[in-house]
Amino acid sequence: MDKRMSAADVVAQLRDGMTIGIGGWGPRRKPMALVREILRSDLKDLTIVSYGGADVGMLCAAGKVKKVVFAFVSLDFIPLEPYFRQARQSGAIEVMEVDEGMMLLGLRAAAWGLPFIPTEVGLGTDIVTRNPDIKVIDSPYDDKEWVAMPALKLDVSLIHVDRADARGVCQIAGPDHYMDDWYARAADKTFVSCDELVETEFFRDPAQARLVHWERAATTGVVHIPGGAHPSSCNPLYGFDVPHFKAYAASAKEETGIQGYLDQYLGASEEQYQQNVGGLDAIRSIELPTY
Repeated sequence: MDKRMSAADVVAQLRDGMTIGIGGWGPRRKPMALVREILRSDLKDLTIVSYGGADVGMLCAAGKVKKVVFAFVSLDFIPLEPYFRQARQSGAIEVMEVDEGMMLLGLRAAAWGLPFIPTEVGLGTDIVTRNPDIKVIDSPYDDKEWVAMPALKLDVSLIHVDRADARGVCQIAGPDHYMDDWYARAADKTFVSCDELVETEFFRDPAQARLVHWERAATTGVVHIPGGAHPSSCNPLYGFDVPHFKAYAASAKEETGIQGYLDQYLGASEEQYQQNVGGLDAIRSIELPTY
């Protein structure tokens, strides 16, 4: 079983109007090479489900997005993602803003084939009043009310991992795999980019197998792209690129905006992009953040 493919092969399977989940967390382990391939495409009218960072901002700025389902969209040390902020304040996109835990429940409901999962989170808040698709229901067992967090069913998930094999076994070696296992299970198809492509024998070591967080059957395709999370981090391989993120955020205030940023960095391929940011060695040399 060989699930290897290219980033172009992945984007060729995407269609206008799809609901796409993007793994990672803010500026951490985002499948940015796959996002960049979408930026090079004609795709549009996408619904993006993400604990968002520059993935969301870039796609919004490029006119690819109809709706964003999110708990936050942040670059961490830059609290508000600038291009997402512009899109939301101008009314260019539809939004569903929920609590971080509610996002998780929506993904779990989709993975488990449930229409919703009840929760107390959101009761008495504007999460309910601002999101007409989120209903409050009565308990069949007592007098309590519950928020019925709807399933966030995904057509496709895009995820970046440390290592994968050709069969779709994926490893996340960092200290947190975030919600990526639920993104993988909540989608009809899951495409994974990886920094390192390994032989299946690699996962026969129990210490390595313990870092596998979802079933290989949930992985549709594997794309080998070393450095593919840049400018986000891929701990423990490399940190997030603070100078690059600062330049990206500054571009939102410039007259050329996102087009100026894309003209400078995007290129016609991932290879060109990485050359434009200093090469793979430069990416791999970025220090991990200290908290």
